[in-house]
Amino acid sequence: MQTEKLIQSLLEQVRQIINQAETIKNYDLRTLTWRESETSWNMLECLQHLNLYGDFYLPQIENKIKSSPFKPTPEFKSGYLGNYFAKSMLPKAKLNKMKTFKDKNPLNEKLDKTVIDRFISQQIKLLELLNQSRNVSLGKVKIPTSISNLIKLKLGDTFQFFINHIIRHLQQVERIKAAMRQEGTPVADFQHAL
Repeated sequence: MQTEKLIQSLLEQVRQIINQAETIKNYDLRTLTWRESETSWNMLECLQHLNLYGDFYLPQIENKIKSSPFKPTPEFKSGYLGNYFAKSMLPKAKLNKMKTFKDKNPLNEKLDKTVIDRFISQQIKLLELLNQSRNVSLGKVKIPTSISNLIKLKLGDTFQFFINHIIRHLQQVERIKAAMRQEGTPVADFQHAL
């Protein structure tokens, strides 16, 4: 795949993610903290989960880009493992459930709307890093995973995996809204709450 085409596509996905987060920001706290069952996440918990991953990956990506001696190449070829990880994160019609690591599970944390602001600022950082990645090789720069420092993915695969993971959980937010409506609970935003 052409490197520039991949970066452009990822930038567009992150812009859409920011737009969706801006919409979520309009919901009142009751809507943001509604949960379908005791063990399911609410909207804020979905975003907090993503923030915890952002806390890990964004500094890793930034450091590796800054210290990379590898010049950009016109083509990017996904690695076998990176491609598998990135595809496994994509939302499917019948979602493959994944166990969340304990340190990335925000269930029952006391959260407020600052979670959304933090999420949006992480996405803005991600846009910056995608732009900076034009100066390095997406194939030669390797990023350690949150699973183990021994498992490293190509920068291009890391971006795809990371963004697909965000998209997956933003679809979860949409399913929470649908479940609220199905139950007859109105999805309220600030304009209606005032």
